[in-house]
Amino acid sequence: MAQVVIVMGSATDRPTAQKAEKILEKFNITYETFVASAHRTPDRVVEIVRNSGADVFIALAGLSAALPGVVAAHTLKPVIGVPCASSSSPANLDSLLSVVQMPPGVPVGGVGIGRGENAALLTARIIGVSNEAIANSLEDYRKELEQKTLDSN
Repeated sequence: MAQVVIVMGSATDRPTAQKAEKILEKFNITYETFVASAHRTPDRVVEIVRNSGADVFIALAGLSAALPGVVAAHTLKPVIGVPCASSSSPANLDSLLSVVQMPPGVPVGGVGIGRGENAALLTARIIGVSNEAIANSLEDYRKELEQKTLDSN
């Protein structure tokens, strides 16, 4: 059973999903990735969420970015929304606002546009609350980032 489920609204979101997958692999967090659209395949989205034993969901979506909210509507587990850029809207502020403007009772954590890596890091922090190995790995990761910052100056 995967600890994390990544759901992309479209296969075009694959580059952002790969950023998340790379970080999850670094922390040895198991995951499954699916393509399912809140608008074109809503029943598949619900099926993925309801049949999953995941601890955290990462939902990537562009344009209207309805997917994170739909996922959150069908689970009480943490959902992290990642707005994705598109060729028609590279800045995609509409998607960012859709992710963070959920109605009361349907919370979705949001990260920056295209920031799959931050979604995975937030996921690791959530899981790390009850998993000491992941918490320790996060501390090591933070130290690596600090050192890289110092070395680049």
